[in-house]
Amino acid sequence: MSTLRLFHNPRCSKSRAALAAVQEAGVAVQVVEYLKTAPTRAELLDLLAKLEDPPSALVRRDPAFREAGLSDADVQTAEQVADVLTAHPALLERPVLVRADRAIIGRPTERVAPFLAGA
Repeated sequence: MSTLRLFHNPRCSKSRAALAAVQEAGVAVQVVEYLKTAPTRAELLDLLAKLEDPPSALVRRDPAFREAGLSDADVQTAEQVADVLTAHPALLERPVLVRADRAIIGRPTERVAPFLAGA
């Protein structure tokens, strides 16, 4: 089975819960602290191609989103999302779990176990 990549923010409770679930399941994991090592635009486009959620779901709609002058119209396509997240990596929704050709956003946390089980 391939190693799972987890885009992780250790300050986020949902992200910490996903990491704990991965570790409890005994799954090999590569933790990517995306605020320390931001993914490149090419990595984001690869991630978006695997994502089972709409591209726009990968962007957090928090106060920083509005402060950056962004709106939902700015994050509709994979290309737009990659551009926004390249410029503003803190807006990446977390946690994101990636294995082989599949990726999910681990919110709600109930999505994590089925993904780890291969469902």
